[in-house]
Amino acid sequence: MAYQDKYLEYLEAVPGVVDRCRETGNRPVLAYTSNLDAIVKWDVESFNSLLEKYLKDEPSFAEEESVDNMEDFARIVTYFAINGYGGEVDITSGEVIEELKSYFEMQHGLGGTCAQGAAALGAMGMPVMVHITDRSKEVLEWMDYEGMESIKGEERVPLAQCVSGDEPLIHLIMQFTKGDIIRANGREYEIPLSNRLIMGYDQVHKIMPVEKDFLNYMEAHSENMYSYDVSGFNAIVSLDVLKERLCELERHYQILKEKNPDLKIYFESAHFISAKIRDYLYSVLAGYVDIMGMNEEELVDLTKKKEHPVDKDDIVSVLSGLDYVLELYPVKGIVMHSKDYALYYGEPMDGVDLEMGLTLGNLMSGTRARIGRYGTQSDCRESLELELSPTGVEFAEKINKMDLKHTAILVPSRYMEKPRFTIGLGDTFVAGMQMCFVK
Repeated sequence: MAYQDKYLEYLEAVPGVVDRCRETGNRPVLAYTSNLDAIVKWDVESFNSLLEKYLKDEPSFAEEESVDNMEDFARIVTYFAINGYGGEVDITSGEVIEELKSYFEMQHGLGGTCAQGAAALGAMGMPVMVHITDRSKEVLEWMDYEGMESIKGEERVPLAQCVSGDEPLIHLIMQFTKGDIIRANGREYEIPLSNRLIMGYDQVHKIMPVEKDFLNYMEAHSENMYSYDVSGFNAIVSLDVLKERLCELERHYQILKEKNPDLKIYFESAHFISAKIRDYLYSVLAGYVDIMGMNEEELVDLTKKKEHPVDKDDIVSVLSGLDYVLELYPVKGIVMHSKDYALYYGEPMDGVDLEMGLTLGNLMSGTRARIGRYGTQSDCRESLELELSPTGVEFAEKINKMDLKHTAILVPSRYMEKPRFTIGLGDTFVAGMQMCFVK
């Protein structure tokens, strides 16, 4: 059976979802980290000029490597750009950030999966409960939406009342554009895919602190949680720190599930600085989370390191990889999102319209890619004029003819060859997914 386009139907259901949240006082909850992004305005000629001065070696990157100087910056960013890779790398030098200002314009934006997801829902009119790490004035200005709340002294308060006097935590973001030509060491490379590289310049997220008041409140009011979207573990590099954090959170998730068995815990993965941290985290969280979310690059990287490589351009290979991941980490289901489609693969979920979540996730992230900001319901309606991804439609037809081990739901995206914006698209997608859990 061919894919049936339900984008308009699900968009028109959003006001009802918003009203239910407002009337009941129940909320989707998003946690745990936030920061201020310093977004570099990409200019390929400026980048090529930088490479002439600082690129001394062949473009390359090794796991857990950091950007300590401009030579590292030139070599590592070139590697990601010429391969069209997205990713996350540690940056240790404020001097690098200062030097980049002489080559590029910079603008600020909101960073952190849960923070961006909360803002994306806020733009749609959804009230949200959020836990964030960076509560600086600069960050909270990006989250100024009606109904945005957090916990202060075990009391539920508007997020604006949680502002701190701290300096913001800076993450540098490099976007690069498909088709641009990079000149590196006498050779020319065409960028194969628009993408972004995140470079975190802070020590706070190495330990990912979580407020005990927040945990206590959620445990006492678990019946008021529609869903619990958790993320932010990917900057941790010490296994001891991770074990300490998980010791606290395992107990927390256990209590929530006992008190509210219907609560859906959704873990959104990311590009991890350390593969051993990712492996340990996945193995522990598999015992508690209902859905593990990731993008296609993260799936490719994970399966490659496990010697079960996936060809992301072949849906049969993708599903084989997901079968393998579900054996390694037996969560109820995996959501995999890409530029062409979003896919749920796993157990059926009674009472949850997962196609709605996938569709709204695609629509909200596609709108952000199209206009460069978190979209309103009206902005999303304009995005319906975009065509469905031909690759996504083809994959949906193929899946319908396959004999699969698990339930598969695939929704093609509204497609753009050259998005205006590549930052926070996955975070915005995850926000849209939370709407299907509002009953």
